[in-house]
Amino acid sequence: MIAILSDIHDNLANLKTALDYSKSKNVSALFVLGDITNADTLKYLAKNFSETIYLVSGNMEVSDLEAESKKYPQIKYLGRQGGIIEIANRKVGLCHEPFLADALIKQGATIIFHGHTHKPWQENKNGVEFINPGNLANVFYAPSFALWDETTNNLELKIL
Repeated sequence: MIAILSDIHDNLANLKTALDYSKSKNVSALFVLGDITNADTLKYLAKNFSETIYLVSGNMEVSDLEAESKKYPQIKYLGRQGGIIEIANRKVGLCHEPFLADALIKQGATIIFHGHTHKPWQENKNGVEFINPGNLANVFYAPSFALWDETTNNLELKIL
């Protein structure tokens, strides 16, 4: 089970709720899809989740996430453009803004997790699944995140 978080914007109360729930579900990894915002939030995330964290930068970061992420061995930083990871025989794309997905599709991604719009959303476009878990910031839409069972491909949206 993987938890997908995006657009935290330093809301530590909602981040704590999402992490506590994730731990209760034995989540084995996090996808963090950008707009953490500052180094203190990244530190909180790393100190409160010891399993693998796949991290992309968003458009609102005020810290150098690439440099900061090197302080935490469980963080796999994928950059501002995002990247592809292979999980359960799938090429999974991670990015912040949906327009970055085109490059990930060219690299073979069949499922793409992205953030940026703050709106939880799932859509299939030309055989590629696009999934946005919403936001933890509680901005524009109710705070939410998603859980993905990578073995069954079951997706669950959690609204806080």
